[in-house]
Order: sequence, then C-alpha cells, then structure tokens
Amino acid sequence: MMLKIEKEFEESLMVKAAWYYYLENMTQQEISDHLGLSRMRVIKLLERARQTGIVQFQIRSSLSKRMEVEQTLIQKYHLKDTYVVPTNPNGEEVNETIAKAAAMYVGSRISDNCFINLGYGDTLSRTLNHLATNVDSVVSYVSLTGGVSYYLPNIQSNVFNAKLYLMPAPLIASSQEMAEAIKNETSIKEIESMSKLASMTIVGIGAMNHDATILKSSTLSQNDFILLSMQGAVGDILSHFIDKDGSLLDTEIDSRLISTPLSALKEFNNVIAVAAGEKKVTAIRAALTGDYIDVLITDENTAQKLIEAK
Repeated sequence: MMLKIEKEFEESLMVKAAWYYYLENMTQQEISDHLGLSRMRVIKLLERARQTGIVQFQIRSSLSKRMEVEQTLIQKYHLKDTYVVPTNPNGEEVNETIAKAAAMYVGSRISDNCFINLGYGDTLSRTLNHLATNVDSVVSYVSLTGGVSYYLPNIQSNVFNAKLYLMPAPLIASSQEMAEAIKNETSIKEIESMSKLASMTIVGIGAMNHDATILKSSTLSQNDFILLSMQGAVGDILSHFIDKDGSLLDTEIDSRLISTPLSALKEFNNVIAVAAGEKKVTAIRAALTGDYIDVLITDENTAQKLIEAK
C-alpha cells in the first residue's frame, strides 16, 4: 500500500505541474514557487509527465478528475493547495491512508534542519512516525499544545530519532488563573517563540463524535462533550472548539486550555490540515470557513462532500 501511495503522490505532482504549465500557462518558476518545489524538480516532473504519457493531447481522464476536485476545493475554500488521495476500497483505516499521504506531501518540502509545528491526535502521530521513517533530513518538531504524553512515541515508533520540543504543561489546567500562570512561564514562551519560526504547521481537525481523540484520552468527559455540542461546537483545532462558521467558542474549557491560540495559527505560514472521513466533514468545513488552513490533505469521498456542502 505504501508503494502505491508513493506512486500516486508522485503522479499527483506530475499532473499538477502539467496542469499549471500546459493549461494555465504558468512558467516553471511560477509553478516552483506555487508548489514549494525547486525549479529543477518542476522541470523533471514535466519531463516525466511527457515520458509516462500523462501529457498527450489531454491529461488522462481519471487523473484529470482528481485534479479538478483539488482545484474546486482550492477555489471554494481559498486554499493554497490540496492533496486528495483515493478513498481506500479495501477498508484500510482512513487515518492511516491520509497519514501516509501527509508524510509524503510534507517530506517532499522538508529542508535539512527545518522546524515543523505539530498539533496532536491519532492521525498526526501516524504522520510523524511515517515522516521519521521516510525522511533522512534532520527535522525538529515543535508542539502547539500542552499534554506532553500525547506527543511521546510508543516503543515501536521511529520518532525517537526526531527532535521534539514540547510544551512542559498539561493540555487543560485546573483553573483559568492556573492556565494564565503556566502560559507566562519562560519555558512555554520559548516554545511559542520557536513555533513562529517554523517553515510549516501540521494540524488535525477533531469532530464531535464518540471516538474523538480528546474524548478517548479522557481529557474531556462525555458531559463536557455534550455541553460543548449544546453550545454549538462542531469540532476542534488544537482543542479549541469552533462552531459551524469556524468561530471560536468562548467557553470555560477554552479559558483553561494550554494551546496555541487560533488567532496565532492564522498568522503561521503553510498550515496543513490532515483530516478525512464522513464524520469529520462538518468540522473540516468549519475549519476551512474559518480560514485557519492553507493546505488540506484528505481523501476523495471527503473532498466530494466538502465540495457539495452548502
């Protein structure tokens, strides 16, 4: 499955380069700047697109359809880029599929000694592990929330070779006063300063369902979750709960949260959201509507539902 996704990822890059070059009349340098790739990489992608038959008199219909889906998402939600992978028909967990895709997308844009901001969650843990396995460059990852245990790898993980800079704090403090005191600690301020220098930021998007990471980890209780739903929450980014329009909910829980503010997230460059699944469509749409995301990595089924959403 890994080799198949790698092939599809490379093919997707070839299609994008060919589309922009032949159909949108962009220069190689413009494509390089837009995709975040070197100009030489763009040249090689265009050459391979010709050699493999992707570029003939028209782009192959199956690939063209996926490209059209990606472009429609970009235009509808004002994104910089998207990467849409085929929905796995064999039942592989969607989180694993898009984690592999995210690792390939991010890995192709990593430079040595770069810093990457990272949220927490099941999909992001998988993404981090795939990155550690497949990327040779020395990369440092900076946590965007408290909750040290959420970022620590398990004993089977390859992440031990990565550099992890973690917020030395819980995700949720016992009181608003305690949260404010923790945020003013020098160690927290240092992590915040590092996050502003990162070349890209990777976040997940949580939904309001029973298997949400924040619920399974017992960070919030079932009653907390019900109350948040009653207040209009449709999902969360970095444990900040948002309504259907992407607006932050002013809740007692949020006042105790040790997490990068959504206002700060908007200021980061290259914010990449990794999320998919029918249960997450409403939450993903809210995050996109709130303009927190620059790049979305998802699967075809989710992408189509996002396009159809009103």
